[in-house]
Amino acid sequence: MLEHGGRLRRAAQHYGIPLADWLDLSTGINPHAWPVPPVPATAWHRLPEDGDGLEAAAAAYYGTDQLLPVAGSQPAIQALPALIPGERVTVLAPTYAEHPHAWRGRTLRALAAEEIDAAIDDTDVLLLVHPNNPSGARFPRERLLGWHARLAARGGWLVVDEAFIDTEPAESLAVAAGRDRLVVLRSLGKFFGLAGARVGFVLAPAALRERLADLLGPWTLSGPARHVARAALADRAWQDAMRERLQGEAARLATLLRHSGLGEPAGPALFQWVRRPDAQAVQDRLARAGILVRRFDEPASLRFGLPPDEAGWSRLAAALDNLHGPA
Repeated sequence: MLEHGGRLRRAAQHYGIPLADWLDLSTGINPHAWPVPPVPATAWHRLPEDGDGLEAAAAAYYGTDQLLPVAGSQPAIQALPALIPGERVTVLAPTYAEHPHAWRGRTLRALAAEEIDAAIDDTDVLLLVHPNNPSGARFPRERLLGWHARLAARGGWLVVDEAFIDTEPAESLAVAAGRDRLVVLRSLGKFFGLAGARVGFVLAPAALRERLADLLGPWTLSGPARHVARAALADRAWQDAMRERLQGEAARLATLLRHSGLGEPAGPALFQWVRRPDAQAVQDRLARAGILVRRFDEPASLRFGLPPDEAGWSRLAAALDNLHGPA
């Protein structure tokens, strides 16, 4: 079982700090979640049905109707290797570990961002998290489309996980969905802060969507999840205001980390990532102050999510200052 952020209960037990006393910055989920309204009783009592407006709301939000609702990105991540042929699979290094894990058994190559272009012509499946998690690496949209064209011309595929792209929608490949051998994954977990709802979308050609739907079976989303997702996707005023807010908070977090001496941060609006040879020691010092951040071993690094409020910002700033004092 792979490690993920958000394992707060385990940290609370390990450090002997009550759950309520933690500042959890380990997940990259928007701490200012979309405000969920009351869910009508019918959403709980009836089987979920197509035609409730969810697909239409998603099509308006993503700019394409070439989509399939799924229970978050994870079922698609696990199912796609059974549907997409190709022996040689290229991924970024480092990246979200569930992706290479799902493709194990193929010839898997993990490359740095600057090495991708040279590898396209001997790759069958290029799998990118964009912007990348955790490094924040990103590529111009036209470069991604160029890579897709080179891959598709040889029968290859481009799979792009856009879990963190909602704050910069102009960089998305969503509007290109439907092109042969292009798959784009989107979800409501990060930007909308609705990770518990488990709502995502696979943007792909119709033939692949049909095969994926058959594989996953009926009722992939619950009635309450469909109701909430439809409303969130349609709330343009909240989306516009939140994009502006998150960009400002990302800049604030980057400045805080830089001034603390942790290094030069990188990342999208929802998290910042710093390389640290002493990442384990820094994570431990912060945890002893009740602050949970995500640590990576290859390369040694830390990922910081956004604090939820001014008290959280002050607490993080104080803990970072204390890193330079005695343990």
